[in-house]
Amino acid sequence: MRSAGAHYLLMLLPLAVVAAFWAMASLERRRDGGVSFTQRNGAAIATYLVVAVGLWSLFMIVLPQLSMIELSFRPKLPTAQIGGPRDVYTLQNYRYFLFGSTTDTSHWNSIHIHAFFLTIFASILVTAFDLALCYPLAFYMAQAARPRRVRLLLLLLIAPYWVNEVLRAFAFRVIFATGGVLNAVLTGLGLIGQPIDFLGLDIGMYAGLSYAYLLLMVFPLYNALESLPASQIEAARDLGAPWWHIHLNVVIPFAKPGIASGCTLVFMLTSGALAAPLVLGGPRSLWFTPIVYDRFYQAFNWPQGSAYAFILLLTCVAFVLAVLRLTKLSLGEITR
Repeated sequence: MRSAGAHYLLMLLPLAVVAAFWAMASLERRRDGGVSFTQRNGAAIATYLVVAVGLWSLFMIVLPQLSMIELSFRPKLPTAQIGGPRDVYTLQNYRYFLFGSTTDTSHWNSIHIHAFFLTIFASILVTAFDLALCYPLAFYMAQAARPRRVRLLLLLLIAPYWVNEVLRAFAFRVIFATGGVLNAVLTGLGLIGQPIDFLGLDIGMYAGLSYAYLLLMVFPLYNALESLPASQIEAARDLGAPWWHIHLNVVIPFAKPGIASGCTLVFMLTSGALAAPLVLGGPRSLWFTPIVYDRFYQAFNWPQGSAYAFILLLTCVAFVLAVLRLTKLSLGEITR
């Protein structure tokens, strides 16, 4: 983006983003009455919301991502050579991710590729674990608990998150360390003869990641299940349906938007987590985001770090699209 045409494109980009958000708001309709976004909120408020969200998305999401993508296709050069004849677009940063070299392609970059796929697989497992853990809790809060009990449970869920994420990660390290609380309890009860290296086995890291984004799974599920009419569940019970049949055919289909929203949020934040893998990871643990961090701040190779980050971004987008296809939902339905 160094030509005169690119400068005009940057000048027109805010208008294009705002126009795109306005088009999405204009096309959005309520299922029950077909009332548009503008009709519901009024022209002034609708215009303010569209412009504010559009500009926020432009400067906080679109421009940084476009800059990262553009940088990922450029070589690492000294400052004096940036913009010179050697500053051309290239695939060498992506070649390095695959082969560990910008010139030699005879061997795969097994360390980085293994860390990448391990991160994606572990993120899927953490997402599935959080879903299995949070679904019963969200159902109880939305359909069974009294309002007073719901407020107490929400307070108990939210209060630990008043503590900084890094401090929570160190707290998990104290719990799962070889001389930590968990090993002391298990040894004291006589369940194990010697301490277990939970950190070396990455159990501490996975537990910390599962806990770190628990609320992002609970709240979408609770929000979806709270609007489920209790009469539907009672009708299924009156017809003699067992509990698992009620959940499989009544509750889960109704809660699909919350499930999809929670799964995408947890997966994207888990795969991009940095604090928990650095603090709770064992000496042999591999996580992709510290490798991306090292590309930026250890190797000082920002184009290569941008390429690694873009690969992770594409994978997260692919996961979101897969969830939408699996649940047969649109992007607008999971953001309601």
